[in-house]
Amino acid sequence: MHAPIHSRSHGTALFTAGFRPFYLAAAAWAALAVPLWLATYTARLVLPSGSPPLIWHAHEMIFGYGSVVLAGVLLLSLQGRLLAVMIALWLAGRAAMLFSGVIGMWIAALADLAFPAVFLAVVAEEIAATRNWRNLPILGALLALFCGDALEQLGVTGFTDTALLGNRIGIATLLFMITLVGGRIVPDFTRQWLAKQRPAARRPDPPNTFDNGALFVTLAALVAWAAAPDKMVTAWLLLAGGTAALARLARWQGWATLREPLVTILHIGYGWLGAGLLLVGANDIFAFLPPPAALHALTIGAIGTMTLAVMTRATLEHTGGRLSAGPATVTIYGAVSAAAALRIAAPAAGDHAILLLWFAGGFWEGAFVLFLICYGKLLIRPRMMPSPAKASDRTTAAVRGMTEN
Repeated sequence: MHAPIHSRSHGTALFTAGFRPFYLAAAAWAALAVPLWLATYTARLVLPSGSPPLIWHAHEMIFGYGSVVLAGVLLLSLQGRLLAVMIALWLAGRAAMLFSGVIGMWIAALADLAFPAVFLAVVAEEIAATRNWRNLPILGALLALFCGDALEQLGVTGFTDTALLGNRIGIATLLFMITLVGGRIVPDFTRQWLAKQRPAARRPDPPNTFDNGALFVTLAALVAWAAAPDKMVTAWLLLAGGTAALARLARWQGWATLREPLVTILHIGYGWLGAGLLLVGANDIFAFLPPPAALHALTIGAIGTMTLAVMTRATLEHTGGRLSAGPATVTIYGAVSAAAALRIAAPAAGDHAILLLWFAGGFWEGAFVLFLICYGKLLIRPRMMPSPAKASDRTTAAVRGMTEN
């Protein structure tokens, strides 16, 4: 076990659990990076990055924001010097990518890849130490995320033409993790809430062969999209994957949780996954939207909503807060869904498309700024009651057992 960094030496509890600095970093970067991108795209701000602006934007949302949220989920209870080192590596990667045009692309690439490499090694060590081989799919996903980042870096340095492929692999990996992790926590948290609040209500169906089949179909669709997005067979696989995801979601009794948005938002996030796959697949066939607009149903809609859902719930649960969404939290959820809807609709606004893009960016930024205001104090202060998790447990119980039937 790594020596913990106690709150007494720092005046806060920031480094006593992995989710604390990881979630703070994710929210702060999400709130900053999107306005920077919009200013670059619409106001001709020139960033000191050596990457093309669109590639930088995609990379920072996928490998900057997405990877650090995933670290907060998988390494929730990590503490000590290793946690401090990982945060430092992540911050160095963000600075290096922003100033890659100044420091050099290869130096920036190495700095950026340090965090996912250490992240992968820490999870591999945990799986080997616990001999929980059923969690090898998690390791495979993190390896894919690292490879996607590496391919993107090889592309922007001019060594290969793989930048777009790397970004697609990153998006597909995050969506697969939503499929895998969400397929466990959404019905589990729904079942727990119904048992306490509505004992007579029907519970989510237990995992079965249908769930495994839906998971396989969704994975096949994501792999096909990452490898060959322009093939017609990919479009049909995306339609199949979206249908499978929504059919799976329908078995989890989400409509019975409307009294508690903290649970309902998990269903909405997973619903964005199914709807996004359907939208991207249908758009590939009928071409009624620019491809980036359709894709944002998956990035802002599914990834943005589900990550905020997990970040709010985990923060409340592991800092001793009441597991219920207040008005501010509901506003956070509404803002991220509004951002997704406006970004999808922007191309249809004609001369007002740029205005809608700014509104979408404003809602996105507002969601994360409000998260920082409402949840930041919980993330830096000591837990209000003793934590049931042992300090040596680096991963959450939900993640440790999520691949078990």
